[in-house]
Amino acid sequence: MDQSPPFEQSRPLPPYRAVLAVDAKGFTDLPGCTHENVSRTIHQLVGAAMRDAGLDAEWSSPDFYGPTGDGLAVGLPTRVLPYLVHPFPAKLQERLDTHRREHPGEEPLRLRVSLHVGPLPTDVAAVGQGGNGTARNETHRLLDSEVVKSALREAKPRITLVAMIVSDRVFHDVISAGYAGLHPDHFVDVEARVEGKAFAQRAWLHLPTPSGAWPVGRTDDEPEPASEPQSPPAPAYPPSEQSVGTNYGQVVGGGTVHGGMQQSFGGHPFGSRS
Repeated sequence: MDQSPPFEQSRPLPPYRAVLAVDAKGFTDLPGCTHENVSRTIHQLVGAAMRDAGLDAEWSSPDFYGPTGDGLAVGLPTRVLPYLVHPFPAKLQERLDTHRREHPGEEPLRLRVSLHVGPLPTDVAAVGQGGNGTARNETHRLLDSEVVKSALREAKPRITLVAMIVSDRVFHDVISAGYAGLHPDHFVDVEARVEGKAFAQRAWLHLPTPSGAWPVGRTDDEPEPASEPQSPPAPAYPPSEQSVGTNYGQVVGGGTVHGGMQQSFGGHPFGSRS
């Protein structure tokens, strides 16, 4: 691996990879003795949803895999990005709903999912490891953004079990380009920000099973468009203007005058409205 400082010489660009990260809502609020079991359950349910989406082979040998305690991050070939957009989130929602019904006395397990793409290296000597780089960091920032947390928090806890946020790159390369099995209108344009981090990116939010106040829309404060100024109502009879010429001193014009009359002398205002 090239260890030279950046910007001093060119180096090969790592392959582009799809990066998917998953995180459980409220994990740190759970008793510590349950963490291991919840982590195992997340891995099992995500794996089952991957198989349901036809991604068993890719899930079984990912480019990289990293458990995070309350979730995971996995690198997969870019060709499967459309299937990670759809049907994977819907299949994950189904698996979580089945788990909820099988454990009626427990709080429903609810997951946030983020999806991004970018160049990431892998360690060929350590299968499943590596995958560190900007694209992976941004994937976790998207996952931690307030907008996706808020979407899951504000939705009905026994209905909406998955909230997914995808990067603008994924949206344009995969979704709006027509490769995924979902129309772009299923996604809401948002701004992803993380408190205390220098991170703000345009992203797209999707709830496979929405509920509550949806959609949330963009989070940045946009001023209301200014209303068109309204003209004052016209008088019943518009004022008539008569002029006194500078050369002849005669009133120009005639006829009946309604309302006020304004005179001008030599083109300048003279007198006042009566």
